[in-house]
Amino acid sequence: MGLTRNRRKREPEIVIARDTDSESSASEEEEEEDDSPLSESEKEDEAVKIELDKSKAKGKAPITVKLKKVCKVCKQPGHEAGFKGATYIDCPMKPCFLCKMPGHTTMSCPHRVVTDQGILPTSHRNTKNPIDFVFMRQLQPRIPPIKPPYVIPDQVHCAVIRYHSRRVTCLEFHPTRNNILLSGDKKGQIGVWDFAKVYEKSVYGDIHSVQVSMFPYFRFSPTNDDMVYSASSDGKVGYTDLETGTSSTLLNLNPNGWQGPTTWNMLYGLDINSDKGLVLAADNFGLLHMIDHRSNNVTGEPILIHKKGSKVVGLDCNPVHPELLLSCGNDHFARIWDMRKLQPGESLNDLAHKRVVNSAYFSPSSGTKILTTSQDNRIRVWDSIFGDLDSPSREIVHSHDFNRHLTPFKAEWDPKDASESLIVVGRYISENYNGAALHPIDFIDSSNGQLVAEVMDPNITTITPVNKLHPRDDVLASGSSRSLFIWRPQEKAEMVEEKEKKIVICYGDSNKKGKRQKRGSDDEDEDDDMFSSKGKNIKAKAKTTKSTRKTKA
Repeated sequence: MGLTRNRRKREPEIVIARDTDSESSASEEEEEEDDSPLSESEKEDEAVKIELDKSKAKGKAPITVKLKKVCKVCKQPGHEAGFKGATYIDCPMKPCFLCKMPGHTTMSCPHRVVTDQGILPTSHRNTKNPIDFVFMRQLQPRIPPIKPPYVIPDQVHCAVIRYHSRRVTCLEFHPTRNNILLSGDKKGQIGVWDFAKVYEKSVYGDIHSVQVSMFPYFRFSPTNDDMVYSASSDGKVGYTDLETGTSSTLLNLNPNGWQGPTTWNMLYGLDINSDKGLVLAADNFGLLHMIDHRSNNVTGEPILIHKKGSKVVGLDCNPVHPELLLSCGNDHFARIWDMRKLQPGESLNDLAHKRVVNSAYFSPSSGTKILTTSQDNRIRVWDSIFGDLDSPSREIVHSHDFNRHLTPFKAEWDPKDASESLIVVGRYISENYNGAALHPIDFIDSSNGQLVAEVMDPNITTITPVNKLHPRDDVLASGSSRSLFIWRPQEKAEMVEEKEKKIVICYGDSNKKGKRQKRGSDDEDEDDDMFSSKGKNIKAKAKTTKSTRKTKA
């Protein structure tokens, strides 16, 4: 069954509030943090011939300098590889960049997500053992036999352009206030945005001294909705009041400051086990640290849960069985632990992957499924934690293996989906849509690996690796470069538009009167990631935009 493209018949009016041009760059020496792929001029290594005319010099011939064309993938001369517009050119010395298998290129890969071609999953395991039988008799009947129709947020409703001074690394919705979105960036700033009022936003820049972890790193306090725990690459766990922006340090792994890379501890994973009253944080040496959130004091000694010296990049506590903890790391494993007997090497199961595991999550309702995202361009699904976990139930080929300057991609569950099958993930490889190279956000049915919908906006030309679905409303929040976007379903977006008669897009502005905003001394990058398909600055007047959605017919 093919894929069809639906566009809005009526284009909304967009009101844009421009940012002040007086804001300085965060650092002229620091590399640009842009989520768009490298330009063609950077990708192409064409032969260069420079002739210096020395004709006026006596008895000297012209000097010729020749630079050989070298592939940036294999470092061999004679060919090129990388993006050329919306097309990815594979290195002939390497297998397919998408599925990592030899014999074909990315453009001809059978797993490529294009029109009329869905994602092809591996065959489902048909194992039969007593534990699977118990699962099917006792747990599976609670899952609705007929899936309700998926509601896909595919229309940009509002946005804040260049909200952060560095790329967005994580997003989290407020547990009780539906219109509050928290965001974190690479510099360590935490933003609080009321996207219902659009202009109600704050940025706290003094939470951490250096960049915040590029993985899920903050969680709301289970006892106070206005307080949030955060973990950072400066080796600290902070406790922040969202109303005032004041923060206290609960754990500092580097009390003596910088002593060299071999001793510098960074925190990359964070979660809260409310039943046990623990804040869990993991570092870049494979250790798990625990804090009692009732007293905010460190408890116990660090425990080695992954290979010594490797990063633990994600932690997730089971929503139904609080004694189960899921971790993932750079040692190519996702591991399941029993919190009642945490000991090095005593994990319940080790889920092997071929490359770094970006994320690992239990299913949000039953906690019986596991979803992982790995740098080998695979999304893996285990249908039951009570069965054989030696191999996944499905492997879904998806493009999220990136080079650099990007927040790692993470496939996440839709917390509102009762069937626990819908997932959302950004896409790395661009597609050609009416001449524009766009990077869609994919909605995938994890039960069969098929593409449900791919949403995009022709004005968003940067990559969108950070995506979070609202736990109660049909809302998708996306972080692309330094900007935030709120997506709603087209029908609901049109109803809101009829009521408000406009869609508001604003820029971060620390000088606007009446706005509570706290920033550090440095504010902006030099890169220009405007909300424009042509890369031009948008005027502070009405503009029109279109959103595009592909969905199963």
